[in-house]
Amino acid sequence: MNLRGKTAVVTGAAQGIGLAIATELAAQGAAVTIADRSADGAERAAAALTAAGHTAAAAAADITSATDADAMVAAAEERYGPLDILVNNAGISINGALRKLTDEDWNRTIAVNLTGVMNCSRAAARGMIGRRSGRIVNIASRAWLGWFGQSAYAASKGGVVSFTRSTAIELARYGITVNAIAPGLIDTPLIRNETPEVMERLLAAQPTGVIGKPEDVAWAVSYFAGPAGGSTTGQLLYVCGGKSLYTRPS
Repeated sequence: MNLRGKTAVVTGAAQGIGLAIATELAAQGAAVTIADRSADGAERAAAALTAAGHTAAAAAADITSATDADAMVAAAEERYGPLDILVNNAGISINGALRKLTDEDWNRTIAVNLTGVMNCSRAAARGMIGRRSGRIVNIASRAWLGWFGQSAYAASKGGVVSFTRSTAIELARYGITVNAIAPGLIDTPLIRNETPEVMERLLAAQPTGVIGKPEDVAWAVSYFAGPAGGSTTGQLLYVCGGKSLYTRPS
């Protein structure tokens, strides 16, 4: 899993799963650009990695903007050299039953979770195609299989799965792999904001009965991003404690 000499960009990496991914890639030797809509958050995360002896920098980017996505990749390459690894982690979750779903919530979810993945992948692929080498890893979600009140979120993440498969076919001839990871219940700041009652229900439905760690997702990313994953493309790996198989009955 040696990534020395590699250049990586991780979106939505100021905290949570994204920060765990950036930390793991940096620990393996990659020069990592931490991209996030929060400039302050990205700066703090990059400073923490740098203080730990890793190579990291921050980039403020709104991935719903193609211009921002292009600038993000350009900044990473100007600082560290040609981009080898892109991890599309940034995303939002707006829950709500269909009858209560607003146009604004639907459009925002699709813009961030799906259009954002396209914007960043397109920006990264331009250089990767010329070099005939690259790794793109998209963070989808177990929720793409469907869940109550998550029609917008599930649709956006289902789109990420389909986008992954299609771009993997398209880019394979250029030596670029494209894979996806579908996390389930992971211990993040978003989850910690849930009430004890909600957490009890979530854990009750979890086959393993435990919540996953952000590092679990990061380790999966490192496989796809590194030399060991060179012959793997177009695949979806669940990191969900078995919830993609079934949910425990109450």
